[in-house]
Amino acid sequence: MKIEDVELYYLKMPEVLDIADGSQDALLVRVSAAGRSGWGECEAAPLVSIASWNCPMSHSICKPVRASVLGQRLESVADIHRIHALVRHDSMDLLQADHTLSGVDMALWDLLGKQRGEPAYRLLGYDQAYPKTAYASQLFGDDPQATLHSAKRARSEGFLAAKFGWGPFGLGAVQADEDQLHAAREGLGEDGILLVDAGTAWEDDVEQAALRLPALESVRARWLEEPFRSGALGAYAELARQSGAVRMAGGEGCHTFDQAKHLMDSGGIGYVQIDAGRIGGITSAKQVADYARTQGITFVNHTFTTHLALSASVHPFAGIEADELCEYPAAPTALGSDLTKTKIVPDANGRLHLPDAPGLGVEPDPAAIAKYLVDVEIRVGEELLYRTPEVPR
Repeated sequence: MKIEDVELYYLKMPEVLDIADGSQDALLVRVSAAGRSGWGECEAAPLVSIASWNCPMSHSICKPVRASVLGQRLESVADIHRIHALVRHDSMDLLQADHTLSGVDMALWDLLGKQRGEPAYRLLGYDQAYPKTAYASQLFGDDPQATLHSAKRARSEGFLAAKFGWGPFGLGAVQADEDQLHAAREGLGEDGILLVDAGTAWEDDVEQAALRLPALESVRARWLEEPFRSGALGAYAELARQSGAVRMAGGEGCHTFDQAKHLMDSGGIGYVQIDAGRIGGITSAKQVADYARTQGITFVNHTFTTHLALSASVHPFAGIEADELCEYPAAPTALGSDLTKTKIVPDANGRLHLPDAPGLGVEPDPAAIAKYLVDVEIRVGEELLYRTPEVPR
């Protein structure tokens, strides 16, 4: 079969707030071939990604992403890898290409899985998908009392693990952060798995980050995620040397396999967290998962948006039993929760199971697409490059 059409849908909440919540908008990608369609999602600024799909060619290695996708043969896993490499080569000077490729790549795995009648994880070479321990991913509260409430709610909803991040953490006094951490531990209980995300609060300041280590150890945080910006490898490595039982985690800011490899090789991390919607899709995420195993590093998905993105992010490490933690968007916006017909809900033991269905096993809900769809046109001179497509039936 050949790729006949690719449609991009820009969805957003009526109001987008200035908070670290990526579920406030979305860019869906629908790839069609031979009467079937596959779905993906870009974790990126939607309008910029739409532009990178449609923009006129600037030169031979700055082509729109569509130039390497439309009309391509899709009959095997090798074809997905070929298309992936072609986009990376022909759009290498188009810096948004990796984000746009991510949604297209997911949709290709979904489409090929449907055509073969196989879940994507089997196409990736895994015999089975192991259940994962879902951790409720949420923001720190504005104060410790709000964090305590969120942690208690996570446990009452059956989560054995929870991650708290961003919000005020790392932006004020050390004592304020300690109070937040103790509130999270109290709310989760002594047996809960506590994970902490600093949201790059300290840029590359190892001294400031190290001041929080005693409190992180006292509450038995399993990891400290993104204490620094993603490229500050020396800072990561130095803090890792000081952190004792608290392991460093990072990787959501990696847009290519090579960036993730540099972080694993030089950053001293114990957990690599990959967003399939940013790094180039399922193809690149699987490459990272494979390399992490050779380095004794645990792979974890990064997902804070929808259940379509959640499914796509778990398939790359579904068959690795030892990598058992899974980020779960526990408090998405209405858009994030409404988007898909299928919901991947943890079981009574807090374990997440991928749908046993072809492709990604998750379908967007046309009613939700229609509800949140934004009408967009892109023109260059008199040429219409993009218009919001009709909602699929």
